[in-house]
Amino acid sequence: MAKHGKKYLAALAKVDVEKVYPAREAVALAKETSITKFDATVEVHMRTTLDSRQNDQQLRDVVVLPHGLGKKVRVLVFAQGEGAVAARAAGADMVADDDESLKKLEGGALDYDVAIATPDAMGKVGRLGRVLGPRGLMPNPKAGTVVPAQDMERAIKEAKAGRVEFRLDKSNNIHVSIGKASFDADKLYDNYVALLDAINKARPSGAKGNFVKRITVTTTMGPGVKADPNEHIEGVG
Repeated sequence: MAKHGKKYLAALAKVDVEKVYPAREAVALAKETSITKFDATVEVHMRTTLDSRQNDQQLRDVVVLPHGLGKKVRVLVFAQGEGAVAARAAGADMVADDDESLKKLEGGALDYDVAIATPDAMGKVGRLGRVLGPRGLMPNPKAGTVVPAQDMERAIKEAKAGRVEFRLDKSNNIHVSIGKASFDADKLYDNYVALLDAINKARPSGAKGNFVKRITVTTTMGPGVKADPNEHIEGVG
């Protein structure tokens, strides 16, 4: 445990905790200060001024990261008929189209990263809301995870390529993974910019000024690095 503490402190010594770094520097420094033996995930944490209880301040959307997430994304699909056939052809890891598969999921067999459904399967999905919801696996039209059968192939390919959902949590903050510490710093920066561009496009009508107040980039168990929130988030006067 002491050894881990030394590694963390050595990494922390490279970061000026009072400084707000330009985004490219912040991302590179977070990568440099990763301390785990495994390939750590690079995370972006944003503190916002939004209030998700207000209808005009909701923020939820998706972004396809140009360089993916650096991990195998397991996709669960709820569909029947044509949608189920399309899902299997597109490489879904599991297609829940009968009672047996639904019972397995209800029992907790939920080792998946993304869940996609066709509209005609949403009745079955509703049965599983109490197990899917807490794991962030509830298909949602706003997140692009409820799609017609003809769009199933595209939805699965995007999910496996690095399609990431972002949304406000209960504290009105946003937490998103943008890749692995083993990624080239330029690729991580590209993913970071793509995420912030998507957040700009999803800006709620009730957002005032620079609605993202603080951005921290970090790796699993690594120190946090502050990034300039004004650099890629557009303010409204």
